[in-house]
Amino acid sequence: MSPQALREIVLVVDDAPQSLGALCAELEAEGYTVLMAPDGESALQRLELVSPDAILLDALMPGLTGFETCRRVKARPEWAHVPVIFMTGLAETEDIVRGFEAGGVDYVVKPARAAEVLARLATHVRNARAVRQAREAVDVGGLGVLVVDARGRIAWRSPQAQRWLQEAGSADATHWLQGEVASQPLPDGRRLVARRVGEAGLGEALWLLQPPATAAASPDAPASRIASAALTPREKEVLSWVAKGKTNRDVAEILGMSPRTVNKHLEHVFEKLGVETRAAAAALASRGLAGV
Repeated sequence: MSPQALREIVLVVDDAPQSLGALCAELEAEGYTVLMAPDGESALQRLELVSPDAILLDALMPGLTGFETCRRVKARPEWAHVPVIFMTGLAETEDIVRGFEAGGVDYVVKPARAAEVLARLATHVRNARAVRQAREAVDVGGLGVLVVDARGRIAWRSPQAQRWLQEAGSADATHWLQGEVASQPLPDGRRLVARRVGEAGLGEALWLLQPPATAAASPDAPASRIASAALTPREKEVLSWVAKGKTNRDVAEILGMSPRTVNKHLEHVFEKLGVETRAAAAALASRGLAGV
């Protein structure tokens, strides 16, 4: 995998792109691929062709406003995961509220400081990736996925998680989703086990639920599978960071190696674990790596 293929894509939507030249240069220097759209309609057309990792969106534009553009993005399931950061001169509280109500995850008032935008962007891209990987893991090994807000309320649940929560009679997760690992008894004597795998957004936490039968009958199965795979210490390090939602580029920077080397380690990990996707490896690691 080439370094170019690992670059995150940012779609910048603004009717005065010339005013954002310095910011776009900073984004490119930071390793992002920047796409531009002069208005909301053009942005939606771009999204038909490419799925960016984030959108920087002006609110006040001719034709579709940024608020309406954001609502249309969030209304499409294939785009809804993309974090939208409003970057606009509208600074009134009512405008900021409109931005969040439309589906934005953040709101930056112009003139925007590049360092601030980069910091916010990196956080939201990382969080969105963690959510996306966990939701992909719904189909891997029969896991369930929960996104829980800061008050312990369930903001999103996968169909499998919904079924298990109904079994446990636990529509509200406040009373038992505590710490890093939590469990809830089921009427038939089994236990529903949940593991916190990271942040999913502003004040939100991401949890993976494992099948109750597996949790009761063979709690060490994931750890045993990883142990029997005979991963090298370096492969375990790479896998542990991937399980935390880190990109190849992130892992490379953390471990002091090239993204290409990280990718090669992951190829070996996939082969040894008998999985084909990053999401499958991450799901397995989140349940078993701590026990190795």
